[in-house]
Amino acid sequence: MAARLSGRRQVSKSGSRSYWHLLNLMQASGGGAMEALEIQAVDGANLYADVLPALSELKGMGIKLFIASSLSSAAVAHFLAKCCPHDFDGVWSRDNARGIKAAPLRCALEQASIKPGHAMFLTDTAEGLKAAESVGVHSILMMNDPDESQRLAMLKPAGGIVSLHELPDFIRLLRAQGGCMQEHSI
Repeated sequence: MAARLSGRRQVSKSGSRSYWHLLNLMQASGGGAMEALEIQAVDGANLYADVLPALSELKGMGIKLFIASSLSSAAVAHFLAKCCPHDFDGVWSRDNARGIKAAPLRCALEQASIKPGHAMFLTDTAEGLKAAESVGVHSILMMNDPDESQRLAMLKPAGGIVSLHELPDFIRLLRAQGGCMQEHSI
């Protein structure tokens, strides 16, 4: 989608970076009718094997789980129906948040009455880290690519994980240390 809108063959090899580039294009152009392209992109998406077991374990720990996405509501619903039949505490898209990037995250926090310092935001891009910082939540870097992760670690995320299997233990460690996760939300 980003390549189509920008007129380039390929924006980035990273799907996440391409997505954030797309958001920048959308922000500059005012949005436009992207929903059909988003749903088409969702059709090609697959979950990593660690997602569903990690979400189930987190839910069992009493962690509130929210989706905050700059996708349209239709694209998020399509993704959840296709890939992730899981019960989330809230789902925020650009439509119900009336904005992109940090707007869905802000809405999720406000509607759940969660203080930003009591929430984590998982991301694997510099833009995601910036969005988390702008809202005041703890950014957790998903370290998918070693070279990219090393570069992104320079932006000082609150923590990092290689697999979602690590996230429950990460939260247990924070709890044991009396950290910020006494009210638990991701």
